[in-house]
Amino acid sequence: MRILIIEDEDKAADYLRQGLTESGYVVDRASTGIDGFHLALQTDYSLILLDVNLPIMDGWEVLELIRKRKQTRVIMLTSHGRLEEKVRGFEMGADDYLVKPFQFPELLARIRTLLRRGETVTVNDSLQVADLELDPSGHKAYRNGQRIDLTSKEFALLHLLMRRRGEVLTRTEITSLIWDMNFDCDTNVVEVAIRRLRVKIDEPFKQRLIHTIRGVGYTLEIRK
Repeated sequence: MRILIIEDEDKAADYLRQGLTESGYVVDRASTGIDGFHLALQTDYSLILLDVNLPIMDGWEVLELIRKRKQTRVIMLTSHGRLEEKVRGFEMGADDYLVKPFQFPELLARIRTLLRRGETVTVNDSLQVADLELDPSGHKAYRNGQRIDLTSKEFALLHLLMRRRGEVLTRTEITSLIWDMNFDCDTNVVEVAIRRLRVKIDEPFKQRLIHTIRGVGYTLEIRK
C-alpha cells in the first residue's frame, strides 16, 4: 500500500517515512501543500498523512482541494489539540486527526484501522480458539461447551480478538474498532471491557486465552 506524507519539517517527515517503510508501506513525501496536492491527484494513494501547518498552502486548503476530487483517506497531523480544530477537520472530510507529539505505534494503529475500512468481513463463520467457540450469526459464545452471556460490546471485542488471534491489538486500535473513532481515548473503557471479558471467558477455566502485552496492548492466543 502506498502512503503520501505531506510534511514540511524534514526531521518529522524522515521519522514517519522510516517507520512506515519498515512497516511495509511504500512512502512518498511532499514538503509543500501545493506539491502534495499535485501528487495526491497523480497517484492513487491508500492514505495521506497531512500536516496542518504547511507553507504557502496550509493543510486545510489541501484537504479541501483533495476532497473536491478524491475520497482518499486522510489523517491530519497538527501540534494543536483544540476541539474546534478537530471538529473543523472532520467537517472538512478528514478521516482522523492526530496531535503532535505522538507515539508511532498509535499512528500505525490508526492507519491500519482506516485501511481496513471498507474491507469485507465474513461474520457468519464460527470461530474457535482452544475450547472457546464463537458463533457470530447467532451471537453466541461457548467455553468448554458452556454458554457464556456477553453484552454487545463484550461480544464485539471477543469477536475482534478471535478473528485476529495471535495479533497484538493496541488500546487505540481496539477503541477505534469497537467504539466510535472519536471516543475519548483518555478513558479506561478498553481496560474495563477486557477485565469483564476475562472474568467470563478466562477466570472460570484452567487455560487463559487473553493476554496483556505490557505497554502495547492485548492478544488472544493459546500459550503453553
